[in-house]
Amino acid sequence: MTVPVERHLPCHQPFHGEALIAFLGARAVPGVEGFDGRSYRRTVVLEGGTALVELTPRSDGVACRLELDDPADQGAAVACCRRLLDLDTDPSAMEAQLGGDPVLGPLVRRRPGLRVPSTVDGFELAVRAIVGQQISVAGARTVLGRLAEELGEPLAGIEGLRRRFPTASAMAGADPARFPFPRARGEALRSLARLELEGGLDLDGGTDVAALLAIRGVGPWTAAYIAMRALGDPDAWLPGDVGLRNALERLGHPGDAATAARLADGWRPWRSYAVMHLWATL
Repeated sequence: MTVPVERHLPCHQPFHGEALIAFLGARAVPGVEGFDGRSYRRTVVLEGGTALVELTPRSDGVACRLELDDPADQGAAVACCRRLLDLDTDPSAMEAQLGGDPVLGPLVRRRPGLRVPSTVDGFELAVRAIVGQQISVAGARTVLGRLAEELGEPLAGIEGLRRRFPTASAMAGADPARFPFPRARGEALRSLARLELEGGLDLDGGTDVAALLAIRGVGPWTAAYIAMRALGDPDAWLPGDVGLRNALERLGHPGDAATAARLADGWRPWRSYAVMHLWATL
């Protein structure tokens, strides 16, 4: 029997919670996550069992509803949600710098308090990054949903959420020929999973980008995306990202890699937040 808990999660102001929840909702993996246009829900695996998390943005923070297998997991579940939503960041220094930039200033003023969404599990985020290489957000959701259905542990009694995200053990033992994408990408996932199991990676904040780039099939974009969302790097930049190129062109700037890199140099050490502001224009 699960134990329901309701908590208010405060944060530094300003806070653009609607954009944050919408970002997560647009990438919700069927069976693992859900989004109804207002609240984001997902399963989380904790020490004492599974938790169901429901997060709804408010003007002063986030309403958090938990259903816990083990009441002792409440603190860990709250910490997990705070990490996912970047609630412990004070945006004042970032917005003071980026708000004065001729390119980003209008975007910061349009969406004050925009955060960089993190993850509840570093390995999960790395899998999502590898799967998402060179395909659309919708395409990645479909593929990840199929992976979860095939490799994720089934859950009982959680409305609409029927799977845990696949573990490193399940991914390492899978046949890459059965993955719904090129075999090379499947081998990259299996290499990632084996390194995770062997303790060669700490995808919850302790790995450096060089270790990620050493995995065959993980390039600069993927490593930077993992750094931004799993490793907590506030200054990650995604080279060659199509969305960033399109955003810059919409704003009247050339979208080529050299121009983007030159502009991004002026956004250090907050390039991860610059990425979020540029993506939000799309």
